[in-house]
Amino acid sequence: MKKVLALDIGDVWTGTALSDELKMLARPYKTVKTVDLRKFLTDLLSQEPIEKIVVGEPRTMKGRNSEQTKKTQEFKNKLEEEFQTVSWILWDERLTSKRAQAVQRKGRKVDKQHEHSVAAAFILDSYLEYCRIHTVQ
Repeated sequence: MKKVLALDIGDVWTGTALSDELKMLARPYKTVKTVDLRKFLTDLLSQEPIEKIVVGEPRTMKGRNSEQTKKTQEFKNKLEEEFQTVSWILWDERLTSKRAQAVQRKGRKVDKQHEHSVAAAFILDSYLEYCRIHTVQ
């Protein structure tokens, strides 16, 4: 069985999260510099059995596109052209960063970089839950 990777792409940092092979659990993985994302993906795809990459799509609270939405969509399209061995999905990421911040605050020390991978885990968890409910493979 193969895994699912989630990306929370930002201007400077990209958070990543990885599922287990049963696609039941989403765990924060690593936070990488966005400029290094292509190398990170090349390395990870050679090491892990990943079939799908879910990219968090930042939309406004009213569900509209913003400048960040357009940037993310364009970046995802470029990555999709480069990494064609996996399927790519855009997934609504509204409120995932706020949830990640809230989780981090409960800890002793706030790690801003780790927040990105926690946000990616929330994106992935939402996607996996949707797939379980709708029996999507």
